[in-house]
Amino acid sequence: MVRAAQRAKDTARTSVWLEGKARRGGRGGGQPSGLDRERITEATVRLLDAEGLSRFSMRRLAAGLNVTAMSVYWYVDTKDDLLELALDAAFGELRLPPEDACADWREQLRGLAAGYRELLVRHPWLSPLVGTFLNIGPNSLAFSGAVQRIIRRTGLPEHRLTGAIAAVFQFVYGYGTVEGHFVARCAGAGMAPDDYFRHAMSAATRAPDAAEVLRESAHMMSARGGETVGEMLDRDFAFALDLLIAGIEAMVARA
Repeated sequence: MVRAAQRAKDTARTSVWLEGKARRGGRGGGQPSGLDRERITEATVRLLDAEGLSRFSMRRLAAGLNVTAMSVYWYVDTKDDLLELALDAAFGELRLPPEDACADWREQLRGLAAGYRELLVRHPWLSPLVGTFLNIGPNSLAFSGAVQRIIRRTGLPEHRLTGAIAAVFQFVYGYGTVEGHFVARCAGAGMAPDDYFRHAMSAATRAPDAAEVLRESAHMMSARGGETVGEMLDRDFAFALDLLIAGIEAMVARA
C-alpha cells in the first residue's frame, strides 16, 4: 500500500486503479461503519456537481457524509484518488453502443459523441480531470473500447485510426467543455441561458473594439437559425460532427 506521504514525493503519479486502494470496500477489519467506496464516490460526484472542483475538499465531503475526514482516508490515500474514482463513475453514465458489426458506424459515432458532449455539460468538473489522470478505470476503458471498435469499422487504414479518434473526440471534448462552462456561468448568475446570452451580447457590443466582430458574429448566428441558445448549440454540434464524418468518408475513399 502506498501511503500519502510517500506518494507526495513522487513527481509522476500513477493511478488509484494501480495502487490497490481502489478495490477496498465492505465492512469489518476496522473499517468505518456505514461507509463503502461506492457511497463515498457517489457523494463525491454530488458534491462536485453542486460546488465545483475548486471548492471540493475531503473535509467538505466528510461533513456531507456525517463522518470524519479520517474515515474517508480508510478508502483512499489522497484527494486525487477520490477524484479519479469520481471521474470513472461519471463515465459509467454513458450509454455505449452494442458490439454489432452490422450497425452503421456513422450513427453509432454520432450517438457516442452526443453522449460524451452531454456528460461534459452535465459535469463541468469532468473536463480538467480527463486531462489529469490516466483514465484506466473500468468505465473509462469501456468508453475507449467502444470508440476504437466504431472507428475501426470506418474502413480507415490502421495508421489513420488515432487521428480520426482525435479529430472527433477532441472536438467533442472542447465543445462540451466550453458549453459546460457557459451553463455553469448562467447558473452562477442566476439566469437562464437565453437571458444570459442576450445580456452578454448587449454588454460586449458596447466595447468599441468588439462591436464590429460581434456584429459579424450576429449575422452568422442569424443565418444559422435557431430560436434558443440550446437549439443553436445543437445545430452547430450536429453540423460540425457531420463535417468530421464526411472527412473520414473522404479519407477512406482516398485510401
